[in-house]
Amino acid sequence: MKKIFALLALAGVAGGAVAADVTGNAKAAENKVAMCIGCHGIPGYKATFPEVYQVPMLGGQSAKYIESALNAYKKGERKHPSMRGVAAGLTDQDIADLAAYYSQQK
Repeated sequence: MKKIFALLALAGVAGGAVAADVTGNAKAAENKVAMCIGCHGIPGYKATFPEVYQVPMLGGQSAKYIESALNAYKKGERKHPSMRGVAAGLTDQDIADLAAYYSQQK
């Protein structure tokens, strides 16, 4: 039983190390931004679901901020239903790529 726990612990550590090594590729994100530009690509856009609010522009935000926000939506720590739905389908690589792409935009 101790060997099983040791193997599971090692697998968890290795899995964490892999996720931390993900590097964003802005070029790869060019094929992934279609789901974002409908709201985040329109200056002054206001969404009305679930309430009226100003949709933030993503271009020029720091990659770290974008990654943090998307991961928070994915985990349910941020509550906007549309963003939770989008983020739930993103891999760690997708998130890193989108963050790299938008951090390079003006």
